Amino acid sequence: MATTQADAVEADAETPMAEVPTTVDSPRAKLVYLYLATHGAVCEDDLCEGLAMKRISLYSILKTLREGGHVRKADGRYALA
Repeated sequence: MATTQADAVEADAETPMAEVPTTVDSPRAKLVYLYLATHGAVCEDDLCEGLAMKRISLYSILKTLREGGHVRKADGRYALA
């Protein structure tokens, strides 16, 4: 049985949206958090490209998220902790 676009949209609607921790205040940090929640473990290049964000800005956000225990880095990839 073939999967239609409508089936895919319905499946996406059933997938629960990740909740951003209340301790994450910055809109850009929330954006990074949600990107990781939906894309899984990704490298810095993927984050920069996917979020159209400069690496220098990304470093600061990732540092804050890591210090807060929300994000971890392993094998050069970032993921939710």
